[in-house]
Amino acid sequence: MAIMARWYVYTVAALLAAPLLLPAPFAAAQDRYTPPPKAPAHKTPAHKAALAKTPAAQPQPQAKQLPPRIPFTAADEIAAAIPGMPDARFWADSVADFTAALPPQPGPWLALSSGGADGAFGAGLLNGLSESGKRPDYAVVTGVSTGALMAPFVFAGPRYDDALRAAYTKITAADVFEVGGTGESFIDSWPLKDLIAKQITPALLADIAAAHNNGRRLFIVTTDLDAERSMVWNMGAIAVHGGDAALKLFRDVLLASSAIPGGFPPVLIDVEANGKTFQEMHVDGGVGGQFFVAPAAVMAATSDYRLPATALYVVINTGLQPDFQIVTRSTPSILTGTVGAAVKVDTRLMIDRAYLAAKRSGIDFNIASIPASFNVPSRGPFDPDYMSALFQLGESQGKSATPFANEPPAYPGRPIVPPTDPAKTGANR
Repeated sequence: MAIMARWYVYTVAALLAAPLLLPAPFAAAQDRYTPPPKAPAHKTPAHKAALAKTPAAQPQPQAKQLPPRIPFTAADEIAAAIPGMPDARFWADSVADFTAALPPQPGPWLALSSGGADGAFGAGLLNGLSESGKRPDYAVVTGVSTGALMAPFVFAGPRYDDALRAAYTKITAADVFEVGGTGESFIDSWPLKDLIAKQITPALLADIAAAHNNGRRLFIVTTDLDAERSMVWNMGAIAVHGGDAALKLFRDVLLASSAIPGGFPPVLIDVEANGKTFQEMHVDGGVGGQFFVAPAAVMAATSDYRLPATALYVVINTGLQPDFQIVTRSTPSILTGTVGAAVKVDTRLMIDRAYLAAKRSGIDFNIASIPASFNVPSRGPFDPDYMSALFQLGESQGKSATPFANEPPAYPGRPIVPPTDPAKTGANR
């Protein structure tokens, strides 16, 4: 199985190994610096004397000072709304608001999961479905993290397939982040912000607004870190408002949905409530779940809620099989392995819940995920060759006779045996 490309697995773990990623001048300076010798476990007077003579460690740079946030209360947060756009969003756990935001007529729903660079699979799958003539006009499209970034193109229709292809086959890590702390994160995501600004054009916004007015819905999920709750953004309703404010908010929501906490900077969104204006802090939608179908209360096994859809489609942009690899004794490797395993468990549990909800609702369940047989190595975050291979795999599956399975992927009985080539075994994470 290829790498588990959950976005923060790559970035945060890599950032913890920052000396390897420093720009050349800083890396060279570090090479010239000789650290003092490590003291043995049992220090002798001679050892202490030797340490006393070593040069003092170089002073560390001060953390970037950020302006304080405007204070607000929990009551303010509950009442907060986007100025001039009261229909822009709702809490992901509000069944009443979710029901009110749904399309007037039932239709097929599509949920796009998180997955970072592995979003190339979902992008290819949707392109393949278009090419084979099997892609419906989904009544509801939801997206989380990388799923959020592709969702506007999918929602707007096949005319944007070429843009979707380019977004997942022609970018590199330099198009997504720049190494360097911001005071709120280990790295800076200004390149991704610029990329989103180029891709989300006024013309695309107009097409999304037209689809919304025709009764379809596009929902993107972020995590309100202040409230510790997921937020669903009604992107079509935002697009209908039009103008610069709507375009900025639309772009900010996409950036927020993919803002890995600690890895990428959070996105501060202006709101108003109780006569005051303040900013909420929003981060990756994947914090609250790897994909979104409906509020957790109605997805629960004990619920009798019936999804008002004609079919449910779920695209999982990540591998689900366990990967064997001896984890080195380093913080980045341990973090990568732990988060990767946890995300797979969370994703499988969510798939099972979505399957049960579809069966309870009497609608078809359809799921596509990266096959266990995919083993193309990646040279690092957002490797264009790796992403192109994954896109082609998804495209072929989309054009096949059975692009979706009708039940969750089988749980493996044991981890996949790694390849015998040592060069390949090191590419699984």
